[in-house]
Amino acid sequence: MKRNLFLMSFGIGAMFLAANHAHAQTRNCAAHETVVERLAVRYGESRQSIGLGADNSVIEVFASTDTGTWTITMTRPGGPTCLVAAGQAFQHLNEALPNVDQGT
Repeated sequence: MKRNLFLMSFGIGAMFLAANHAHAQTRNCAAHETVVERLAVRYGESRQSIGLGADNSVIEVFASTDTGTWTITMTRPGGPTCLVAAGQAFQHLNEALPNVDQGT
């Protein structure tokens, strides 16, 4: 009985989180051109890096070297661009790979 109650509460919680995530995405998504323009005009951010996710989503990092603000966006194939995360204190790093030689 306790196990069933736990599983039901877990399922309800998961549905609540999924609904909130879906609702949040619709508020933070727009056409790619619109997102890029807003980040440039409002925050002075430009694209610093880009990559392809496992599900073929395009992941981009925008940042301002003047203000230190940064934003990560995700664009699914054929979909709008959505904000994933944003913050402050952006720093550009170009670090070398660490020496992982085992000395054999």
